[in-house]
Amino acid sequence: MSAIENSKLTVVGAGAVGSSVAYAALIRGSARHVALYDIATEKTEAEVLDLAHGAQFTGSSDIIGGSDISVAEGSHVIVITAGAKQKPGQTRTELAGTNAGIIASMMPQLIEVAPNATFVIVTNPCDVLTVLAQESTGLAPERIFASGTVLDTSRLRWKIARRAGVSISSVHAYIVGEHGDTEFPLWSHATIGTVPILDWVPLDGQPKFTTDELDQIAVDVRDAAYKVIQGKGATNYAIGLSSARIVEAILRDEDAVLPVSTVLRDFHGVDGMALSVPSVVNRRGAFPVREIAFSERELELFQHSAHALGEIADSLRG
Repeated sequence: MSAIENSKLTVVGAGAVGSSVAYAALIRGSARHVALYDIATEKTEAEVLDLAHGAQFTGSSDIIGGSDISVAEGSHVIVITAGAKQKPGQTRTELAGTNAGIIASMMPQLIEVAPNATFVIVTNPCDVLTVLAQESTGLAPERIFASGTVLDTSRLRWKIARRAGVSISSVHAYIVGEHGDTEFPLWSHATIGTVPILDWVPLDGQPKFTTDELDQIAVDVRDAAYKVIQGKGATNYAIGLSSARIVEAILRDEDAVLPVSTVLRDFHGVDGMALSVPSVVNRRGAFPVREIAFSERELELFQHSAHALGEIADSLRG
């Protein structure tokens, strides 16, 4: 499906992730107009030129960009990837403090030039930054949310599909909670087709899944980013694609169910913290599916995830 008429996406941050989001959005036709904004003038202009040079091959979308905030004017969706990378020896809390400062200074300017935009925060730690950004701006929680575990869920489904011998689209499973170390799969709802995952019999003669194997898959998915970063310094292609997918759900008013991270209100005992749960995403924003059922163990893990992130958020509010 092509992008809606005159839809505009601005990507904030022209690093590896931001450039990949813009690239994915252009190739997929996620928006009619794509803008790339970053304070690094020369880098941003070079990325925009490189992307624009391929415009013949990307359909009807166009790309602009630069270091002036005016490039974001009139945006329907703003994806924020700007921020510092985690340095060796730097704690997640220290990184959160640096990036919270960057986003806090930027948000009022972005809201001024794009007052009706929906904001998607990709910068890590995305859950904590979403809470702080929502509190500081007063935007409705559905209008400012994180990319959350959309990518983690894709990693999970890819691993299950390869092992089960089916297409990824036939795997129905979600990672929820923090986008990070305390995330976990909702195994109680995981199916292949309509078959509960532990009952699935692969056609290639492999044995059925075991709970130990599923536990290991969960660990592999949780740690996948570390492996990629160790080898190439950053994760960028898959987060670019997953971010473009979220943008499409918003701009096309899809009512798609995606595990994005919104500031939750009285959700299974969690209040005021942003965590990923399956949510309906449309042009008005993201709306958590309140009817989702957790097993007893999953509820413990979910509340543990909220507690871990709450401590980081509290330390930054200081």
